[in-house]
Amino acid sequence: MIIEMNEDIAGRLTQTEKLIVKYINRQEAALSKMSIVDIALETFSSPSTVSRAIRKCGINGFNELRCKLMRPDTDKDIVSISEIMNKSLIEAEVLLERISLQNLLEIVHRIEQAKDARVYVLARGLTSYVAKEFSLKLQLLDYNVMETDDPNIMTSITNHLPPSSLVIIFSLKGRTEELVASARNAYSLGADVITCCCADDSPLLAYSSKCLIGFKHKHVSIREYEVTSRVALSIMARMIIDYLVQQNEEKTPPTS
Repeated sequence: MIIEMNEDIAGRLTQTEKLIVKYINRQEAALSKMSIVDIALETFSSPSTVSRAIRKCGINGFNELRCKLMRPDTDKDIVSISEIMNKSLIEAEVLLERISLQNLLEIVHRIEQAKDARVYVLARGLTSYVAKEFSLKLQLLDYNVMETDDPNIMTSITNHLPPSSLVIIFSLKGRTEELVASARNAYSLGADVITCCCADDSPLLAYSSKCLIGFKHKHVSIREYEVTSRVALSIMARMIIDYLVQQNEEKTPPTS
């Protein structure tokens, strides 16, 4: 059996959850190619119920369950896909473990305070795609935002910032020369600097009032170029925006 059952585990499961476990144990040969949604459909339940049943059995989620099935004779393509998916899972899990919730709340508070000022969002390379999406969402929330990935523009602008400005920097390694120079410029003028990066030894941190530090997986998909995953940065950006939206909804009085 894939999932071992005993009286203690059975006692914690609902009838629906027991049926899910029985179904999983009958599908050992096919399970590596199935998703949690497939199992939910076949057992007339929901993905959250399937996930809960698996965790009650002492397995830390559906991905771990699939990994248990990976044997030497397993389809190599399935094994490769599982390993690739696991890289993203590891990045997300380590990020959530490392993230400071207090820093996240402080960052959201500082962005809220900048509602009547100007917010500058800076990034370079592929990280600029994360910055562009983040900036667009801030604009949809009625913030005055300027986003740039141009090295000359960012270093020039940060030389003439009013102290009320807020500068948000996204950087994978946190060592890009133009970003460090821009952070130094903004800091010297008294502007507020926030950094989201994946390196706890980044020079950017010395000029930042608050930061979020994520995790960068050592795997590089295309070795000839710097195309390391930006999953952690994307999650940071999403967390900030989602909490801002939540705060706005709580402050908005209900319509009659």
